[in-house]
Amino acid sequence: MSDDLFTEPDDMFQDRREAGRVLARLLEHYRGRPDVVVLGLPRGGVPVAYEIATALGAPLDVFLVRKLGVPGREELAMGAIASGGAIVLNEDIIGRLGISQWAIRAATDREGQELIRREETYRQGRPALDLDGKTVIVVDDGLATGASMRAALQALRRHRPARTVVAVPTAPESAYYDFARLTDELVCAVTPPYFTAVGQSYRDFAQTTDEEVRSLLRSAIRSRPATAG
Repeated sequence: MSDDLFTEPDDMFQDRREAGRVLARLLEHYRGRPDVVVLGLPRGGVPVAYEIATALGAPLDVFLVRKLGVPGREELAMGAIASGGAIVLNEDIIGRLGISQWAIRAATDREGQELIRREETYRQGRPALDLDGKTVIVVDDGLATGASMRAALQALRRHRPARTVVAVPTAPESAYYDFARLTDELVCAVTPPYFTAVGQSYRDFAQTTDEEVRSLLRSAIRSRPATAG
């Protein structure tokens, strides 16, 4: 768990790229290590992860996670699905709202198809990076419910990393302490005292596009040999 935790209400990032540069400074102890891999959760986590990977001289890849939205209230997560088929369900929300198993299966099938589409769109035929025995830094643009990150961490166990590090620019204190117990190391730059949404920590929180994700992945591949050298 990182000691670099800031709670001042004026701590705002200009955009995701700046947030990534801030996190890169907090992850300086991983710079130049050959066992480090940086994974961004698309779409918003990829610009953050790009800055981290560039600063650390580490390879960058995506790790696909899709939120399972409550029927009729899709902004509310009842769970998430990740690459490799891992599913995390929020049993509290499912039970409280009386969501049927049929609705859960329908959402899982729908988001699973979208997950496959995005995997093909982002990688463009490139294989996923080997994570076996690696130190994997998993990056998103923030934590809210944490469903997507929980699904990612559960799915990552199948790849047998030596160590997992969660790096996010912003999170509520409750999520901060939850994830400190779920991963080997948690690095978070800002915990707003009255957290309402991830976007409140950014001046520019425009949606990240598929093309931006593809462009950043291509750029990371082109620039890494020079960085490593």
